[in-house]
Amino acid sequence: MSAGGGTKAIVAALGANAGIALAKFVGFAVTGASSMLAEAVHSVADTANQGLLLLGRKTSQRAADREHPFGYGRDRYFYSFVVALLLFTLGALFALYEGIHKVEAPEPLHAPLVAVIILVVAVALEGYSFRTAIAESRELKGEATWWQFIRQARVPELPVVLLEDTGALIGLLLALAGVGLSLVTGNPMWDGVATIAIGVLLGVIAIVLIIEMKSLLIGEGATPQELDTIVAELEAGKVDRVIHIRTQYLGPDELLVAAKVALVGAPTIAEVAQAIDDAELRVRAKVPSARLIYLEPDLDRTR
Repeated sequence: MSAGGGTKAIVAALGANAGIALAKFVGFAVTGASSMLAEAVHSVADTANQGLLLLGRKTSQRAADREHPFGYGRDRYFYSFVVALLLFTLGALFALYEGIHKVEAPEPLHAPLVAVIILVVAVALEGYSFRTAIAESRELKGEATWWQFIRQARVPELPVVLLEDTGALIGLLLALAGVGLSLVTGNPMWDGVATIAIGVLLGVIAIVLIIEMKSLLIGEGATPQELDTIVAELEAGKVDRVIHIRTQYLGPDELLVAAKVALVGAPTIAEVAQAIDDAELRVRAKVPSARLIYLEPDLDRTR
């Protein structure tokens, strides 16, 4: 999956979340709804997260140096991991704390209609951000399901934005339900229950992101489809068989390929060099992210 795209989705989410956070804080100040405060903190966390994703994209573009000879591509994975941690600590844990507090000591809501209006507007803005993320992700997703895309994508920003926006939309609906039930029943405890539900939702999303980003940060290899393509292209031409191969993503758009290959016949040194050059060209033509390829000719001792 290509590493291109995603910036538009991040910028759209950044703008939407900044405006939504401000509106939610105003709504909390007017109504005193804990679910509104939890959603406001959630939006602040999301806004900071988009800034971190943009920072990761910027720092990952630094040129390789002696200390980091393979470059800084994994900066994007690192900052995406930090985003997941922030979502868990600043979003989920705060919402759980605030929700439990409001269930134990319910406080009446003031001007709940204001909260409803703000939440409806927030749903519209989050919907715009979500649609943008969906549009940016479709080409990379291909025929995979959305869950497969989140699990398999080597581009960290789009899965992060997709899950954040999904959580934000569901969280807004929970906040609406909490305010609505509090208004209908006259029992403000429902606002606290909705806040707890928002905290659980954010916690689940954060844990999924932490697991996925940790895997990318440690280093994931080529997808099964990419690996099959690489082996097929290597075993064309003068390469008889791939004896041993290892791959690893150094960044979303840079794949390292290292392999031992057995060549056809008993070629000269010049023919070996040409066969390796041709094999590298074939692989890069089919898998453009395979920028670093190291091939070692060897004897096929299994035959």
